[in-house]
Amino acid sequence: MLKKSIITVILIGILSFLIYQGIQMYSFAQGVVEDAQKREKTNLQNNIQDGDIIFHTSKSEQSKAIQLATNSKYSHVGIIFKNNNHFFVYEAVQPVKITPLQEWINRGVNKHYVIKRLLSFKNPLNEENLLKLKNSGKKYLGKPYDSYFEWSDERIYCSELVWKMYKDALGIEIGKLEKLSDFDLNNPIVKKKLKERYGNKIPMNEKVISPASIFNSNLLVTIIEK
Repeated sequence: MLKKSIITVILIGILSFLIYQGIQMYSFAQGVVEDAQKREKTNLQNNIQDGDIIFHTSKSEQSKAIQLATNSKYSHVGIIFKNNNHFFVYEAVQPVKITPLQEWINRGVNKHYVIKRLLSFKNPLNEENLLKLKNSGKKYLGKPYDSYFEWSDERIYCSELVWKMYKDALGIEIGKLEKLSDFDLNNPIVKKKLKERYGNKIPMNEKVISPASIFNSNLLVTIIEK
């Protein structure tokens, strides 16, 4: 009986030790992860500037159709601004709004993103140009998302917002304007989405600026890809 009691005590001791070691290892691993996340966040904040353009692959219903039609991995784009030492993304969703940068990143597929910058603005935007860019976006704030991709200011889609803000503020056209007919509209997923939106009256001559066109612009240079 005494022998069994001793064995039981020993087993309990071993089990307790293993549990303790497991907790310590988990805490250490969590600390490593948290430190890495902090370093990554600091690195991100140290390398981005007001006016940088950020891209990701949206999880929205129409994202796949946009990717297929434009032959691009990326389907959503916005402009980064800093306010009170925090970074935000000015974006056209429903409605046009300002979203905390990390929240914006978290919404993308696998949290993958690319940040680009105008080649002519390797140095931070001066106060005058930055103010112009911010003011150009104010008139769109709160406007509804344009799911029909019309070239008007009443409703705005993501790449249209970025293109118009830079055009209005600084006279710079980032990306080539195209027509709906220029895209690859043959995939069944694309056809289905077009049918849902337009029925049998697809506006093939509608002026369009796509995230892909901005992404591929030779005016931009990649700053961060994560």
